[in-house]
Amino acid sequence: MTPRRSPAAALLLLAAGCALALGAETAATQDLSVDQAVREALLHNLNLLAEKFNVPVAEAAVVTARLKPNPTLSLGNDHMYAFGHRFSEESPTGGGPTEQSLRVDFVRERGGKRRSRIDVAEKARSVAQYNLQDTMRSLILDVQDGCIEVQQAKANYDLAHENASALQKVVEVNAARVKAGDLAEVDLSRSRVAKLQFENQVLQTDATLRQARGKLNPLLGRPAGSELIHVVGEIRRDKELPSIEEVRAYAIRARPDLLALANDRDRAAADVRLQQANSKVDWTVGAEVRRMQQVSPGGTVGGLFFSVPLPLYSRNQGEIQRARQQVSQLETRIRALQTQIQSDVTVAYDQCKTAKALVERIESTMLSEARGVYDSMEYSYRRGEASLLELLDARRAFNDTMQSLNDARADYARSLYRIDAYSGRSIQP
Repeated sequence: MTPRRSPAAALLLLAAGCALALGAETAATQDLSVDQAVREALLHNLNLLAEKFNVPVAEAAVVTARLKPNPTLSLGNDHMYAFGHRFSEESPTGGGPTEQSLRVDFVRERGGKRRSRIDVAEKARSVAQYNLQDTMRSLILDVQDGCIEVQQAKANYDLAHENASALQKVVEVNAARVKAGDLAEVDLSRSRVAKLQFENQVLQTDATLRQARGKLNPLLGRPAGSELIHVVGEIRRDKELPSIEEVRAYAIRARPDLLALANDRDRAAADVRLQQANSKVDWTVGAEVRRMQQVSPGGTVGGLFFSVPLPLYSRNQGEIQRARQQVSQLETRIRALQTQIQSDVTVAYDQCKTAKALVERIESTMLSEARGVYDSMEYSYRRGEASLLELLDARRAFNDTMQSLNDARADYARSLYRIDAYSGRSIQP
């Protein structure tokens, strides 16, 4: 007896087969571990490369701060015979005599301005260096999350393939039983529909996997159209966790964004000293040599000059107040960031403990029981002692358990990487 197929079922089978064939034509992939992906991102990520320029820019500011004021050279030629009147002893009203002068002025900075400028610039350079480290910390976490997403999507894709293969075997068994007259054709159609549903999951998980792989390329600094990443190695799973007190203490000590704020506060404090130094007036000392041309033999004279601004109105009061307020503002931001770090570490630590307990529970009891129920139901179904619906329910229960396990493993790995990132461990050698 040849099983009959409805036109709708035939079209579904054809569409699923074409879609599976298209899904199999994926782009070429390259094997990378999580650590290899992180190293490549640190070398080639464009945003990080742009951030690195802030350090030499800050170093150039240090060079500028160390420079001393240049002296001023003045050359003069005064009382020239511009309108035809020439000076003489017989006609002194003709204008003159002509004089040539050379003058040099030196600025004497007072109040320790240069030392304060250097201090501000060096603190700003430290801020740029710590900001670079914080950008690296964020990038490392993004790459690690992207790798976990690929590993999770690959596990779900393999699970979907396993489900589709299991249902394919059921369809083959049912086709043989229908041919032998031992099964109604409607059960064969039901098994085929169930197989199509699991094949749809294959397509969905394949698309999710390709999207996850595609998201990694920009993080690694790869151009569009580059080969996709296949993350190799086991998903991260630490057996022991450090104490939360240790993680919190390390975060307060090593977080680069917190260190950047602390150095920025020191820079603002140095800026207060610089603005106070700027309130001190500078002295200008000059020397001049002047040559006077006369009818009789000319004479050469010299002169000394001293000038200083009179601080009657402006004593840099506004800039001093601004710098002091900035110190207070940065101290408040440091306290706010410390509170946020403590909260982030606590949340990540709790998520890590929850995910770890969930993984252990699924692996120790739920997974073996779900697999045992399905194996027993499949054996009973082949002997005609169980219905197709009972078999499908057992398969879906096993699929849900495996899906939960994949998600729990991914959550556990993400929380471990977040603990490293939130504490600053991820950027340490």
